Amino acid sequence: MTPELPCATDILEQDFGLLPDLIAAHARERGGKIAVADGDTTITYAGLVEKMDRVAAALQRDGTVQGQAVAIVAHPSVPYAVAFLGTLRAGSVAAPIAPSATPGQIAAMIADSGATIAFVDAANEAALAGQDIAATLVRLDRDFAAWMAPAGSEPAPVVIAPQDGFNIIYSSGTTGTPKGIVQSHAMRWAHIHRNGPAGFADAVTLLATPLYSNTTLVSFLPTVGLGGTAVLMSKFDAHRYLELAERYRATHTMLVPVQYQRIMALPDFDRFDLSSFRLKTCTSAPFAAALKADVVARWPGALVEYYGMTEGGASCGLAAHEFPDKLHTVGKPLPGHEMKLIDEDGREVAPGEMGEVVGRSPTMMNGYHGRDQATRDAEWHDPDGRRFIRHGDVGRFDEDGFLILMDRKKDMIISGGYNIYPSDLEAVLLRHPGVADAAVIGAPSEAWGETPVGFYVPLDEVSTEAVLVWLNAQVGKTQRLSALHAIDELPRSAIGKVLKRELRDRLGEVAA
Repeated sequence: MTPELPCATDILEQDFGLLPDLIAAHARERGGKIAVADGDTTITYAGLVEKMDRVAAALQRDGTVQGQAVAIVAHPSVPYAVAFLGTLRAGSVAAPIAPSATPGQIAAMIADSGATIAFVDAANEAALAGQDIAATLVRLDRDFAAWMAPAGSEPAPVVIAPQDGFNIIYSSGTTGTPKGIVQSHAMRWAHIHRNGPAGFADAVTLLATPLYSNTTLVSFLPTVGLGGTAVLMSKFDAHRYLELAERYRATHTMLVPVQYQRIMALPDFDRFDLSSFRLKTCTSAPFAAALKADVVARWPGALVEYYGMTEGGASCGLAAHEFPDKLHTVGKPLPGHEMKLIDEDGREVAPGEMGEVVGRSPTMMNGYHGRDQATRDAEWHDPDGRRFIRHGDVGRFDEDGFLILMDRKKDMIISGGYNIYPSDLEAVLLRHPGVADAAVIGAPSEAWGETPVGFYVPLDEVSTEAVLVWLNAQVGKTQRLSALHAIDELPRSAIGKVLKRELRDRLGEVAA
């Protein structure tokens, strides 16, 4: 007699489980429900499981072994989701890579992951032409169906332990060569389990950020893991986003601050029916208090900002709709997450003082792929020997335990012995009516060691000299900008982080 397969509820009650098993349970219980859509294509849970099995069987057929990485370099789509989830079904490790990286960087990341198969789309196959890539490229938009194992195929069973690799997420590259962040099945299980109360079981989650980013995965994985519908955008467009939200009656979304900014700035924003929204989230970059307030006032549903990092550490959450007087903060550490602030000597600072953020939680990375020293450098251990992850940010807790971020530690400017936080100056610049966007970096100075230099996106006809004079009148003497440069658009990563490395390069070109 064939044993009865567990239902999704039973699997979720386990201390540890697997995402492919959850998806298979949803296919048995609600097989006709749409699991993933990309605007042009949809796939049901039954169809998703059938294709996941065929992908997994094909990977095993082609020699990909359990624990080996499978690379994906493509824009979000239903086939992308199938490839990602089918990789997990085989017991292999998904390694999504940013198409926005240079061809050389992409080739290096594929090699670093150890993948022998890389899924690509047309644009990325063309971009990689001429690169020395050992992996076999499989086109998701042309060869995918023919490459899969025949219909009805099932992969050989695998036994996956909690600490086995689930995915490798390559850092965004804002600070140089991307490092592969290995996250375990246990980490992802804890993440899916934690999101049970957030209503993903009947969610329609609209996602407009890339699937190679943890920003997207933190909403995509709970959606398909808990039985909702994920709607993917291959490329963000503010108007198109609102049209899809209305069409699909979206209930959940994850957006980065620059996307909220562009959506809220649309003159016809208020004509769209967004009444179906229940939860909007934001992460990845600084989220201005005024923008949070605008979203809360004009866009139905809760707004929660998350602060954390792909490496894990600890995360904070701010329910902006519940704490209107705390919009300048990133909230409090989440349940089960522990966060401390330490000084330059690695000692915990006194309450109310600034320090480097370190954190621990059930959602910490295993380490950086193939980089043991980099992993050790990212860790801090408390006096009891417990492992924390360094966030690289400087901040302080207010009297109610809400975290106020000052800046990235690496971005802090030390000028004449004084610590200057670029985020403070950026906030002041953004108050000027002629400034649409702004960033501040440190530049070498013979007199002071470093000096702050600003870049801004002007509105209308505004004088750079006038903005500089205005800004320097608003701040302390040690904070004054030595120079200000107008720029058409700040360089940003695909998830909205300002690429300050590119601004430093641009400053070097100006000096030359």
